[in-house]
Amino acid sequence: MRRDDICLYLNPGDRARLEALVTDRNTPRKLVWRAEIVLATADGHGTNEIMRRATTSKPTVWRWQERYLDEGLDGLKRDKTRPSRVPPLARETRLKVIARTVQETPPNATHWSRSAMAEAVGISPSSVGRIWAEAGLKPHLTRGFKVSNDPMFEEKVSDIVGLYLDPPERAVVLCVDEKSQIQALDRSQPGLPLKKGRAATMTHDYKRHGTTTLFAALDVKSGLVIGECLPRHRAKEFLTFLRRIDRAVRNPRDVHLVLDNYATHKTPDVKTWLEKHPRFKLHFTPTSASWLNLVERFFAEITSRRIRRGSYSSVDDLEATIYDYLLQHNAKPKPLIWTKTADDILTRERRALDKLDEIRGNR
Repeated sequence: MRRDDICLYLNPGDRARLEALVTDRNTPRKLVWRAEIVLATADGHGTNEIMRRATTSKPTVWRWQERYLDEGLDGLKRDKTRPSRVPPLARETRLKVIARTVQETPPNATHWSRSAMAEAVGISPSSVGRIWAEAGLKPHLTRGFKVSNDPMFEEKVSDIVGLYLDPPERAVVLCVDEKSQIQALDRSQPGLPLKKGRAATMTHDYKRHGTTTLFAALDVKSGLVIGECLPRHRAKEFLTFLRRIDRAVRNPRDVHLVLDNYATHKTPDVKTWLEKHPRFKLHFTPTSASWLNLVERFFAEITSRRIRRGSYSSVDDLEATIYDYLLQHNAKPKPLIWTKTADDILTRERRALDKLDEIRGNR
């Protein structure tokens, strides 16, 4: 193979851009290598000299010289794709895999695995994986759900979402609930710390040192949380927490509480206390709809960030950790912004109910 050396002229702007690519430490190595071939060509070096500098073959030097002449700097940045050596699967095969995945189950399992589907259809497991990825199918995953059967679902959703999106003036909206049975677990052995190539470790066995209950009230507007740890979650403790809220929220502001349907929230003693404190107004979430209470999001955060992976020698130690988290959270509170309208929620609820009715009818 013979060819006369290419004569290439670079204007000052192109040269500056190529040199910037070469000197930038964040430039991918292959792009630096290609830019150096073009710069060496423009400096008048012959093909053999460029081959020696780039430690590559003559056809490769010619390829990137010609690519730059044809497409400029953009040509150096783009890798031309090559056709796969493996022929694509037939459309019928792909549709068969998708149909069997969503409509059937294997005879000896509850869901398909790549190897089981590959054996059933007669293709490779990697091909099954690609088909599932393109179709957005994940047979190994399930998501929990529960559709509320509350006859007042529409009314309660409209009421609570209205509080979130358009709270009343000169009033405080608090999402209230209790996280019960938080265990003070003491790991039997200290775990190893996180390091490169190894996750932090934690023993599976532990000693129990008792439990506590966290009562929390999340201010929807500010993100502040009123929290108190109490030994149990009876009506007596709930009344104690209501008094704590009463002291924290100054008169004459009204207090709207978003609550679930737990029995302790509706006892005669609680009703009597509420009659004596008319500024407190309760709004109950529909049954099986705890996701409507924003304080549940706060409980999820404190569990994942401070409680679940901790080790506590006593209930006092656990409660100290919880109070420390509350203190730091309230130092820089961030409100949880509710965006879904009541109409959106009700539309999805009706769609889910219609689907359930369809499934029941097909059985």
